[in-house]
Amino acid sequence: MMKGIDRKFTLWALAWPIFIEVFLQTLLGTVDTLMVSEVSDDAVAVVGFSNQLFNALMTLFITVASGAGILIAQRIGAKREEDARTIAIMSVTVSGAIGLGISAILYLWPQAIARVLQMPDNLMPLADTYISIAGGGMVLTAVMAAFSTAIRNTGNTKGPMYVIIGVNIVHVVMNYGFIYGELGFPQWGLTGVAVSTLASRVIASAVLLVMFLHAFGRKITLPEFLRFDRKLFGEVMRIGWPLGVNMSCWVFTQLLIYTFIAMLGAAELAARTYMNTLESFCFMLGYSFALALQIQVAHLFGASRTRDAYQATFRAMWIGLAVVTVNALVIYLMGSWLLGQFTDDAEIIAIGVTLLGMNLLLQPGKMINMALGNALNAVGDTRFVMFISLGSMWAIAAGCSYITGISLGWGLVGIYGCMIADEYLRGFLSWRRWRSRIWMTRQSNVPADGGTAASGAIQA
Repeated sequence: MMKGIDRKFTLWALAWPIFIEVFLQTLLGTVDTLMVSEVSDDAVAVVGFSNQLFNALMTLFITVASGAGILIAQRIGAKREEDARTIAIMSVTVSGAIGLGISAILYLWPQAIARVLQMPDNLMPLADTYISIAGGGMVLTAVMAAFSTAIRNTGNTKGPMYVIIGVNIVHVVMNYGFIYGELGFPQWGLTGVAVSTLASRVIASAVLLVMFLHAFGRKITLPEFLRFDRKLFGEVMRIGWPLGVNMSCWVFTQLLIYTFIAMLGAAELAARTYMNTLESFCFMLGYSFALALQIQVAHLFGASRTRDAYQATFRAMWIGLAVVTVNALVIYLMGSWLLGQFTDDAEIIAIGVTLLGMNLLLQPGKMINMALGNALNAVGDTRFVMFISLGSMWAIAAGCSYITGISLGWGLVGIYGCMIADEYLRGFLSWRRWRSRIWMTRQSNVPADGGTAASGAIQA
């Protein structure tokens, strides 16, 4: 444990609940998809399509929640809990307002949205039902994100983990009841799945609200959700908007890459889909370390312990590299058997095994990029991360993928090679930025006694 740091802000204490939460969410998400497939293949298509839409729209309120989370950890590190508390309250209010607007649009015009996104006509009735009900609950997703992010950045990563685990289990049980007409539930098919999704979010939001009200030293009261500090919110947005742009880049370049893969053929698209499932188990480990590191570095930075933050980043990166590399190697060695659990198609398995070999190169690059990128975000250097993402994701990950995969005919190997190059390029640029210590020299002097000096957040 790092000398002098609060036990709840150590890397391990922060990382393991995040990993358990993300792992079980992924596992239960897979179970959820399998259960929806019992309704029909069309139902699976509508749920998958709608979730892509929901994930893209989430970037609108995640921008506020993510920026607020970093500042909350910084302020707590600087012993300025009242500021942290105010920032947390505003993040919930603003995220909820954005989520409410999105919910209203999805509830009122589901078919119009589906048509704009080229949803096939035969899926329109199902899309109308699912988007209006599940999409109408996006306001709950917004406040859940704000609650969870604020709570995690106080150092309590266990609380959101327990809530999400419990609610996902409830969701799967309710899905079972609605799909099969069991446990006293009516047999409502996809409508029941949408209702189950909405009900699960209501439960999660209620439990997280109670937890949030007690997340700080002084209990938060409901009238305080009307408070608004323009100066503090300005700091949230200065850090948050580049995070939103960065996330949007990733979402839309991934969608573009999927269209390139679809152009190659059904076998390649299936192989990549199965690869996503296997690769996610490597990604979850790296993501858990990277998110834990972001909270830890923001806390240390706020406490003016910049040298500790600098060293902690490299320590976490090396630990993460060792873990994800071993994990990727194990998956590669078991590749044929694992892929055989999904399909008997020899061509798909052969393509998948090749990609698992390339995954041995991808995962270390992704870990370096996530660790150093999150560390830079934690000290407020979010614009730098945004700029390199805009350039590399669009030019290398997306643009070069089309050239190598489609134009030159290298197929999935060419596309995957470009994805690897993108991760290492962004990782290298982030490494240079972190090593330069520019962020350290720009740090404001944040008094530990709760004075009024400027925030530890910086602009790139």
